[in-house]
Amino acid sequence: MTGHVLVAPDKFKGSLTAAEVAEAVTAGLRGRMPAVAVRGSPVADGGDGTVRAALATGRFERSLVRVTGPTGRRVDAEIAVGETTAVVELASASGLALLAPGEFDPLRASSHGTGELIVAALDAGVSGIVLGVGGSACTDGGAGMLTALGARLSDAAGNPLSPGGGGLERIAEADLSGLDPRLADVDLVLASDVDNPLCGSSGAAHVYGPQKGASAEQVRRLDGALERFAEVIGRATGESAADRPGAGAAGGVGYGAMTALSARFRSGSDVVLELVDFDRDLAGAALVVTGEGALDEQTLHGKVPAAVAARAAEAGVPTVAVAGKCSLSRQRLRDGGFTAVYALAHLQPDPARSIEGAAHLLQRVGEHIADDFL
Repeated sequence: MTGHVLVAPDKFKGSLTAAEVAEAVTAGLRGRMPAVAVRGSPVADGGDGTVRAALATGRFERSLVRVTGPTGRRVDAEIAVGETTAVVELASASGLALLAPGEFDPLRASSHGTGELIVAALDAGVSGIVLGVGGSACTDGGAGMLTALGARLSDAAGNPLSPGGGGLERIAEADLSGLDPRLADVDLVLASDVDNPLCGSSGAAHVYGPQKGASAEQVRRLDGALERFAEVIGRATGESAADRPGAGAAGGVGYGAMTALSARFRSGSDVVLELVDFDRDLAGAALVVTGEGALDEQTLHGKVPAAVAARAAEAGVPTVAVAGKCSLSRQRLRDGGFTAVYALAHLQPDPARSIEGAAHLLQRVGEHIADDFL
């Protein structure tokens, strides 16, 4: 075989990080063909795993930051700091994965810690910040994030709001004059694979609120609170952006970032592929291996494996996918640019055992890929 194999997977959520997936597949490939040239390039879609993908390049340094978690408990989060750019991951500060199921608090969970991470990035002196959003525990429109950055949000009596989306039901005024002045000199990119608007049936509360523990009544309240928040922020900024794609990302953090912080919305997959210099690693490749925990219709709509396959196709390089399970038909896989898919469910149909033994199963998959393609 002429050329190398580029192994560029996303995480297997709840099982393996993207780097661990890449390591297991690589071990399988080399187990069959010890001399094969393999390049590992773990990727992400802007959600959890984005900072780790940046750190894996070796061009960013890890910085540990103590911040306020989604329900007020202090947590340790990390950012990746490069020469000119810092990568901030909402999930590490305000993510649902930080809470046990019994701790979900849809009305009071806050994005405050994400704002504290942005402050840490500003302290690092960078000129650009990538804000990767996804997996949030909050539906607060980014109110907590803005407060951490110096904004003052208050009720009709001038009192500060309580944390979370529920507190937005009382919002009457937004004073953004106290926002950290360093934000004006920073290019802030909102990296997300979610293009939902802020409010309505396809908005942040209705689509994602139930995943965060919100009842039907709480969803209704949160949606109304976000509408009120948008009215107040719209008056403060002179801009109505509630219907912009990405406004509903991360419980509305996308809205707060794009309006009050002038963030640019971009596909999280594209942003991460640029961060890890994917095109450089793709040059000269004979085969690309990508994947994620579940290959389904969502994969074909903004998820990073589809973005990897699209770039590989442009370069004339075939792409195969690895996954815990796959619900896509052969035709849909071809539509997505995948030559073949290797699902762990075919090797181990018991989901619990598949998750527990994912690394070993992926190594076996790597062996099968070597037999079939190399």
